[in-house]
Amino acid sequence: FVLLIQRANEPYQGCWAQPGGFMEKDETLEECAARELMEETQLSGIELHQLRAYSTVNRDPRERVVTVTFWGVVDKSAYTAVAGDDAAQAKWFNIEALPPLAFDHAQMIADGLEALRRAEQ
Repeated sequence: FVLLIQRANEPYQGCWAQPGGFMEKDETLEECAARELMEETQLSGIELHQLRAYSTVNRDPRERVVTVTFWGVVDKSAYTAVAGDDAAQAKWFNIEALPPLAFDHAQMIADGLEALRRAEQ
């Protein structure tokens, strides 16, 4: 399963996406990832691991954005996602039945799954 949020605002309003957002000037990447996860899903205390960066030009219609993705493994039955901040909904999706995703998040999830598979070998 993967945790997604339904975007409450443009761009991609109403579409599903991974939790995330813009970094504050006074925080690390790890702090930003944990803060955005908490703000958009009310989940905290999850061990997050950096996956990789995405820097394709025009990947976000608002401005030039470089995204650093993180992943974590949890027992989803122990975590109830509740939408907050700029998320209309937060929901666990079966990885085999994902809805259409905003931005390039489908590629990010595919890359994360591949990294997990390699780590298990």
